Amino acid sequence: MQPEYNLVSRGSYEGPRRDLAEKYGLAAVPYYGLASGFLTGKYRPGSTVDSARAGGAARHLETERGRAVLAALDIVAEEQDVPVATVALAWLAAQPTVVAPIASARTLEQLPPLVESARTTLTAAQLDRLSEASA
Repeated sequence: MQPEYNLVSRGSYEGPRRDLAEKYGLAAVPYYGLASGFLTGKYRPGSTVDSARAGGAARHLETERGRAVLAALDIVAEEQDVPVATVALAWLAAQPTVVAPIASARTLEQLPPLVESARTTLTAAQLDRLSEASA
């Protein structure tokens, strides 16, 4: 399965779709793993990002969930000593049925946090913090 699924877009996959994947042993390869760049942490209140995706990604700042997710990502990223994007993808990779999140890099500088996510294991408490913030 290839659902849209990330910390700010959980409802379209969690529930019946994920239940179906679990029941039949299907794997999920979610796209928009970084929510069009929002989960990289570069979108913050009062900041301007020069990107074609900026309008769509920045809309998450207008929601309580988006702001709560950023706050939780900041805490976990500091605890893990990794970038925010790494944490967002590590959370996604830890979800039931997810075998590999899809995230894209436009520049070489954006690639290391994505690669690091495959080597990052979040604690149960960190997974819970992120899941609660994005509920």
